[in-house]
Amino acid sequence: MNDAEVTVTNPVNDQTPKRVAPLTVVLALVFVFFCCVLIYVYAQTKRINPVMLDEHGHPIKQSTQSATGSQH
Repeated sequence: MNDAEVTVTNPVNDQTPKRVAPLTVVLALVFVFFCCVLIYVYAQTKRINPVMLDEHGHPIKQSTQSATGSQH
């Protein structure tokens, strides 16, 4: 058996192992890594409260009205 291959037992017959291609394992790890990066970026943007900038790099003034139109 090649060291790069991962074997998993077949649920139908426990005697014959089913081979998983190394590319499948690599793609699964890339998918998990990508999801972790998305969660990290989302959490960081919620924590730091980013400021929107206009085309000249100046902060855009935030309105004091909520979505319903009531003022605070």
